[in-house]
Amino acid sequence: METHISGSLNSKSDCQIRFTPKSKGGIKLRMQSKVEQLFGSSIIALAEKTLSELWVVNGLLEIYDNGALPFVLQARIEAVVKAAIPDVGAESLPEMKTHAMYGTTPDRFRRSRLYIPGIQPKLMLNAGIHKPDGIILDLEDSVAPAEKSAARYIVRNALRVLDFFGAERMVRINQGTLGMADLEAVIPHNVHTILIPKVESAEQLKAIDQKIDEICRNCGRKEPVYLMPILESALGILRALEIARASSKNVALAIGLEDYTADLGTQRTAGDSESFFARSMLVNAARAAGLQPIDTVFSDVNDTDGLIKSVREAKAMGFDGKGCIHPRQIRPIHEAFAPTASEIEKAQRIVQAFKAALKRGKGVVTLGSKMIDQPVVKRAQRTINLALTAGILPENRKENSA
Repeated sequence: METHISGSLNSKSDCQIRFTPKSKGGIKLRMQSKVEQLFGSSIIALAEKTLSELWVVNGLLEIYDNGALPFVLQARIEAVVKAAIPDVGAESLPEMKTHAMYGTTPDRFRRSRLYIPGIQPKLMLNAGIHKPDGIILDLEDSVAPAEKSAARYIVRNALRVLDFFGAERMVRINQGTLGMADLEAVIPHNVHTILIPKVESAEQLKAIDQKIDEICRNCGRKEPVYLMPILESALGILRALEIARASSKNVALAIGLEDYTADLGTQRTAGDSESFFARSMLVNAARAAGLQPIDTVFSDVNDTDGLIKSVREAKAMGFDGKGCIHPRQIRPIHEAFAPTASEIEKAQRIVQAFKAALKRGKGVVTLGSKMIDQPVVKRAQRTINLALTAGILPENRKENSA
């Protein structure tokens, strides 16, 4: 029978698993590990447990370990077994860790979202210590076709066991049927927000929404799963508003300029002038639908000055956040999105005027000669909250908050 392989020895914190199904003879295990002297017996025990939970009773399992954590070993074994025996329907899940069990909110800050390939567990382990607002475990463009299945199980297990240090747990799924399989794998397991690539219609988003509802009913999940559609084509941009309004679970609208410029038949430039229309459309659609507009990634990780300039331009256009592909981009993004001293002062005056008007029982709020309505107060309060989050405004100044 054919031997199936999952994984590589070219990366630390990973492993290569080989499985040859047999019709009889029981289970045979072979192992080579860099940590065999310390953890060999526990690796064997985990392999036996995983095979038992998958109801596999015959076959040869070979483990070549480069220091992989248990959740990675478990995922790799499940991937290779299911590749060899497609009718295996059971799962082998690591124990849910308490530090992985926390929620999110629709209006939380999403200044930074750090992309991590779903097939590189070594990058997942400490991603949260860099304090991004969100961590995206990516199942789409960063994962080769042959690794899609293994990445799905690694991401699922990571959601159950890793400490994300308060970051929003996001997963970018694939398109089409692969994306639906991704949802089946991750929705029951502690994901907060799903990023949907290359959205071009409201119907596409509604199909995802319905699939998530179905999975939640089947697994008993009560917590909401939020959505962030990514617009990456001319058609998607032209339909931005209908996409933004297509689901009540939408919390943000993001743009992907690499695919968008390719769709236009042009290339990205340093000033992004070729995408000004698309970015403006997305910001307006997001604001009209009450969502957060999120800008694209800045791809040159060595150009900090260029990154800061790009974030300031995005902020000026109305964006609330930006994607990043390296932890070193997080702090510059947060600092560039932070409100200025004048923005904070103006926001405080608006909130104070609103509170004073409420105390006097007035329904109309004015600041100087200008009327202040509820959306203006809400934006001012958000500015103050952002200043508090960024550490610009001391905690003892919360009396200026509504």
